[in-house]
Amino acid sequence: MKIRFIINPISGTGKQKGIENLIAKNLSNFDYTIVYTKESGSATEISRKAIEDKIDIVVAVGGDGTVNECAKAVIGTDTALGVIPCGSGNGFAYHIGMEKNIEQSIKQLNNCSITSIDSCTANGIPFVNVSGIGFDAHIAHLFANLTNRGFSNYIKLIYKELKYKARNYTIDYDGKTEQVNAILISFANASQYGNNFQISPHAKTDDGLIDFVIVKDFPRWKIPALLLKIAKGKAHLSKYIRIIQTDKMSITTNEKVIHLDGEPYSLSSPIIIQIHPLTLKIFSPNG
Repeated sequence: MKIRFIINPISGTGKQKGIENLIAKNLSNFDYTIVYTKESGSATEISRKAIEDKIDIVVAVGGDGTVNECAKAVIGTDTALGVIPCGSGNGFAYHIGMEKNIEQSIKQLNNCSITSIDSCTANGIPFVNVSGIGFDAHIAHLFANLTNRGFSNYIKLIYKELKYKARNYTIDYDGKTEQVNAILISFANASQYGNNFQISPHAKTDDGLIDFVIVKDFPRWKIPALLLKIAKGKAHLSKYIRIIQTDKMSITTNEKVIHLDGEPYSLSSPIIIQIHPLTLKIFSPNG
């Protein structure tokens, strides 16, 4: 099979440096090429060219943003998506079972197979991992402008922005309309933001459903306890968290900033989030 590695040279904290040698040393029985991204959006164009070149698998070497850019091109095609986790969070990579260690994750490619998973859209824009509106979108917007990224700086940013107030949202799903006051609403196709912070521990990428995670307003002094629950995969047990599983939801709000796979966007209300079952082929570890 033919693989094209699409490397984001500025993703995350620089774990991808020297990766060409690691690929040459650890990848077996694949015909591969390597292409580097040059600017935002170029991973999508590179992936489209890979499809034209009849490449079987594109491997996003970066974070969830790079994964998203590659996915935009390969959704609905016969080209599969793989990932080597080199970003700040790497939620999608960890959800599908990729190792944190770069060399080990390259070795995993020798024992992967192609399966199909769901993809999602928000007002027609694709995402594959976890997206949302509210506090996490606010943080994603600020985080995107940081010079020094990484997990520790992400946590520092959360604590710095604790003054953020809950917002009002109108949600429509399954023939119901509800008014909710929430710190955030996450749209989880997969289970985690990254770094094993599982906002929806039971989310599955092939069940035809999105987990809408509503985090209600809560005393800010309880932030450490809530983060601990999320880190331990027990977010669903918090009394401040409600999870609605459905294939489509409309959210009406005054908020315009959302994030899709960690990347900030500005969308007009209402925001329509929906699932597209088994539309993305992925190259993921066996077992």
